[in-house]
Amino acid sequence: MKYETRPIHLLQFGANGQLARELSRALGNDSDICTTVLSRAQADFTKPQEVAEAVLAAPHVNVVVNAVAYTAVDKAESEKALAECVNAITVGRLADACRRRNVPLIHVSTDYVYDGTKSTPYVESDATNPLSVYGKTKLAGEALIRDGLKEHVILRTSWVYSAHGSNFLKTMLRLGAERQELRIIDDQWGAPTSATDLARAIVKIVHNLAVSEDHRRFGTFHFANAGVTTWRGFAEEIFRQASSAGVSARVVPIGSADYPLPARRPANSRLDTTKIGMVYGVAPALWQASLASVMADLKESRA
Repeated sequence: MKYETRPIHLLQFGANGQLARELSRALGNDSDICTTVLSRAQADFTKPQEVAEAVLAAPHVNVVVNAVAYTAVDKAESEKALAECVNAITVGRLADACRRRNVPLIHVSTDYVYDGTKSTPYVESDATNPLSVYGKTKLAGEALIRDGLKEHVILRTSWVYSAHGSNFLKTMLRLGAERQELRIIDDQWGAPTSATDLARAIVKIVHNLAVSEDHRRFGTFHFANAGVTTWRGFAEEIFRQASSAGVSARVVPIGSADYPLPARRPANSRLDTTKIGMVYGVAPALWQASLASVMADLKESRA
């Protein structure tokens, strides 16, 4: 498969999610990439054929990025069919359409494909064993991509947040303004990942795919911000950085058993990012530094 060096015509699925918005912003600042963004109204992932047809009908496309997913982790336990359609069935049809168009696909997956029992960070070749419907549907989507399209990049990431939408950061800031004390889980480990940083990594991958025929650039990769913490540690850092704005709360550590949820989470969500660094030259920033950047974005958006 050969790619044009200029221009890069990218087709992006997803317009309003955390990653989709950051990806649109990053791509909008890149004069070498001509991007078409399809919203749900234009390509609904509950309608697999509609998504496939959108790829087949797109003019000049030479890279496809999927920023769509069913991410309501707990609701997925009772909405299995919907999660399976969005995260697996439609993704498989998308991959098949990319194969027919002879274009590579970049697809975002999750740390939830692992069961979290490993004591060290997960590498891409580690055995998967999802604990939740969400994790199982995302893993099924990965499998369909691998089966249907050789030229793919699957990016597993963790604990994504941004200045937009609903996420842990926004929830903590809201609750910190309302309460003096918060009970936060302290026995799940991972790396909070800025959607901005994830989007920038994807843009770098897009450029590499457009100019290289090196097949080592295809496959599964991990991307997460550097460092490790728990949800309790994440919350404490949020309040430390938000203290100048008068938002703070005392964080009380609790165990997962003290806050039962419909979907089980992996206790260890740490992802080894060595491979993406070696192949694409992507060096994730420390999660605390990325948090500061997102907090600045939030402050600017409220000004």
